[in-house]
Amino acid sequence: MATLLWHELSSGELADLGDRGTVAVLPIGSVEQHGPHLPLGTDTMIAESVAHAALAGPVPPAVALPTISVALSSEHTWAKGTLSLPPGQLLSLLDSIGSAVARAGLKRLVFLNGHGGNSAALRVAARELRLSHRLLTFVAHPHTPADQGGISSEGLEIHAGFRETSVMLHLRPDLVRMELAERCVPEWLDRYRLVGFGKPVSFGWTSDDFGKSGVIGDPGGANAEAGREAFSEAVTAFQSALAEIAAFDL
Repeated sequence: MATLLWHELSSGELADLGDRGTVAVLPIGSVEQHGPHLPLGTDTMIAESVAHAALAGPVPPAVALPTISVALSSEHTWAKGTLSLPPGQLLSLLDSIGSAVARAGLKRLVFLNGHGGNSAALRVAARELRLSHRLLTFVAHPHTPADQGGISSEGLEIHAGFRETSVMLHLRPDLVRMELAERCVPEWLDRYRLVGFGKPVSFGWTSDDFGKSGVIGDPGGANAEAGREAFSEAVTAFQSALAEIAAFDL
């Protein structure tokens, strides 16, 4: 089954989706440095690929909105190539999109977020869209970031590490340069019990606080098979989430 894409529909076809209880899915990523070995659009490619693959499978009625590539990447603006919106502009953009979703008659909007730095803004946007447009709003991730409660299995999996690199080796091996991959795991954070990634006390940071490469993790050993498995898990998990989202009500 082909993925239903918002921008490929006519206005009349879109109007019918609201009557069917269709869920609007907005993939959102980033354009930012991902160390010397991954492309700037890594987060965007992963979020969009997971969304489109999930919607092509056995899910409730759902439509994919055009992917947002440039979002909130201020922690990476020290590096050339990073594109980032100020938080207020991102919130304004999301409000405009949410307003259009509501005008089309759809009741549910889920952000599928591929970049951890977007998460706080997306949670604010989800609440504001509920308030302003009465949408049922949700924030999901292909993989929950380690600093937001996700599991980190290979070193500290924050940015451009094992899993992200493996998924890109599965999706776009032509864009990955493993010979340039560098390990950068801030093991010194272990001396703090309460302050750190995924701990009770968070802290402000930029990616170059941990090293010149911009990596926060260990991409060494990344491989396409591990990436295929991680990608498949993300697609299946999002399909399960969509089933609950379609049934969820307040």
